[in-house]
Amino acid sequence: MAEMMKRRRILQVAAGLPAAVALRAQNPYAAATSGKPDELPKLEAIPPDGVADSKPKFCSAVQLSALKRLADMILPKIGETPGAAEAQAAEFLDFLLSESPADRQTLYRTGLDALNTQARAKKGKAFAEVDAVTAAAILAPLGNKWTYKEPTDALAKFLRTAKADILTATVNSKEWIQVVSQRNRNAAGTSLYWTEIA
Repeated sequence: MAEMMKRRRILQVAAGLPAAVALRAQNPYAAATSGKPDELPKLEAIPPDGVADSKPKFCSAVQLSALKRLADMILPKIGETPGAAEAQAAEFLDFLLSESPADRQTLYRTGLDALNTQARAKKGKAFAEVDAVTAAAILAPLGNKWTYKEPTDALAKFLRTAKADILTATVNSKEWIQVVSQRNRNAAGTSLYWTEIA
């Protein structure tokens, strides 16, 4: 009985061979291999960041420039640790805002417009283009003492929210995590010690 089952299986496989050969010939990836039947096709891999759409999703160009400047001022690069600019926090927040609730979008839109309006009133330029002293004066509400109660001033409320979002986006970025995790691996065990239990 077992012998008959083996013969039947051999005949089934033999009957299916012409179909398998025909399917192999129709495979669009067959030309990409060197002809070895078990070899996987060689397809060019492109990193996702290399093909991502770089156009703003939510902000206008002027608003995005203001958000980039704000992010860089809140969390600049320090030594080897990437800042918000290197982590592309503003670009991430732009994408996130495109999918955010309307009240969050309004907060950012009016806040970024307020930064540009104040910069134009002081220096006749957009926020991204003013000098560091002028930009710091516009961001003065960030120096206010933090309380649990939200600020009543619209710009102060926006700056408080944006600061938290920029910090979160930066420290959760691929760039930040790579540097910090490498630093932690390099420092592993250097500050550990043990004492004898008496």
